[in-house]
Order: sequence, then C-alpha cells, then structure tokens
Amino acid sequence: MEEASRTGEAAAARFERAGPVVGKAAAGGVSVEVAPGGLLTGLTLTRAALRGGSEAVASQILELSRRAERRAGDRMHQVLSPVLGAEAVAALGYAALTEDDPDFYDEEPVVL
Repeated sequence: MEEASRTGEAAAARFERAGPVVGKAAAGGVSVEVAPGGLLTGLTLTRAALRGGSEAVASQILELSRRAERRAGDRMHQVLSPVLGAEAVAALGYAALTEDDPDFYDEEPVVL
C-alpha cells in the first residue's frame, strides 16, 4: 500500500512539473489539440482551410487528431515511464515515438 502511495505521489509530481500532457498537430489551416486517449480539447480552423470544402476539412481534422493522439501518448509515456516502467506504461496504451516516426516531434520536450 505504501509503495502504491509513493508511486502515485511520484507520478503526480512529474505531471506537475511537465505541465499539461496534450498532443498537438497542425497543417493547412487546421490545428488540433487532444488529451491522452484522443479527447479533442482544441480545434482551430482558418478561412483558408474552410475553402477546401467540408469533406477535406473533416478528413484533415481526423488525420491531425490521430497524429496528436499519438503525440499525447508519447508525452504520457515520457512522464510516466520513469515512475511505472516503460512496459507498464505501454500496457496502458501509451507508446513512445521514435525520431524516425512521422508523428514524432520535439517541439514540446518533457522537462522534469
């Protein structure tokens, strides 16, 4: 029980230092932000994006949401792996991205 409490406290401290764990992606006048697990928390559309038509905008939102979800999972992996271990975090569904992954980006490094 004590170990679980210490682990929870360590995870909470890492989240506090890391700030919001979100994934972002933008292209062609569409910008999305998602929480880990894919919950859409932000969406911005420019007029230029809307000129492409509703089907194109919808497709772009879905693609960018998928990319942002993977990025949020990567950030969650970065924050929790030192506390829970990489295998446990992966079992929760959060995968680390590698530099050769097309969804990888290092604009928001986790500094702990």
